[in-house]
Amino acid sequence: MAIVYVYNPDTNLVEKYYKGLLEAMPYVSGRTMTVGEFRGSSGSNILWTDKRMLQSWNAFRSGWGRPIFIGYAFKRIWEGGHSPQSQHYAGVALDIGHTLTAAEREPLYRYAVDSGVWNFVEPEPRWVHVDDRSGTPACAEGGYPQLSVGSKGVYVFILQDGLTALGFSGSGLDGVFGPGTRRAVLDYQINQGLPQTGMADCATWLRLTSRVTGMGATATVVR
Repeated sequence: MAIVYVYNPDTNLVEKYYKGLLEAMPYVSGRTMTVGEFRGSSGSNILWTDKRMLQSWNAFRSGWGRPIFIGYAFKRIWEGGHSPQSQHYAGVALDIGHTLTAAEREPLYRYAVDSGVWNFVEPEPRWVHVDDRSGTPACAEGGYPQLSVGSKGVYVFILQDGLTALGFSGSGLDGVFGPGTRRAVLDYQINQGLPQTGMADCATWLRLTSRVTGMGATATVVR
């Protein structure tokens, strides 16, 4: 059994679901993406994503009209497997088409681009990467958006997850940037000698993600 959090931008609420690994992800039509497929190689039973990504998958899968193998989807940032500030840690990215030959993947890549469903599409040597990233990056070179009190959603989950893994506990793991998360951010900024903005700004994201990506589970990780 997994806990699946879904940020719903229509209501600005974080929804919580209890799902078996063989059940469909929330908002997914049919069983075209199960909880187990979304979790993939992650060892976590706490997962998160965004309703927009799930709806994009529905449109994409319906237009393609046949099964699409999902090789990689969700990871928690301390598990690693991807670069710092990867959209996989936000639960809004999918690597697909691993079972296809290079010639067979080309139409899938072209369809991903031409469909206009995804915010970002990238061909890889052995798969096609698609994601539904959102927000204006805090850093000029890209990455996660700036967060402050009142922010909600998948990027808040990453922030809370990274801070908690490093021992800076705030409000736990709920996807809501409240006073507890702000206190944890300030404590981390003080500890690291960063400007004390109380926000997940560019400098804070860069320092946090470079330290926590792939570090493994710690005693303070929320499970």
